[in-house]
Amino acid sequence: MNDLTLNELATLLAVFNRAGTSDLNNAEQEMLTRITQAHAEREELESMDFDDCLGGACKL
Repeated sequence: MNDLTLNELATLLAVFNRAGTSDLNNAEQEMLTRITQAHAEREELESMDFDDCLGGACKL
């Protein structure tokens, strides 16, 4: 599977925001929700310092 990068996810969110999110249909709203969640998860993953995980101190 080809995951989107943090920058690509941010770009998609920017496009949704410019287009307006008040009148999205169900499929579009679901996609926006999934993109928002993926962006938050990717942002958290990329901000992690993996040295902090030595000895099993964090969950991946």
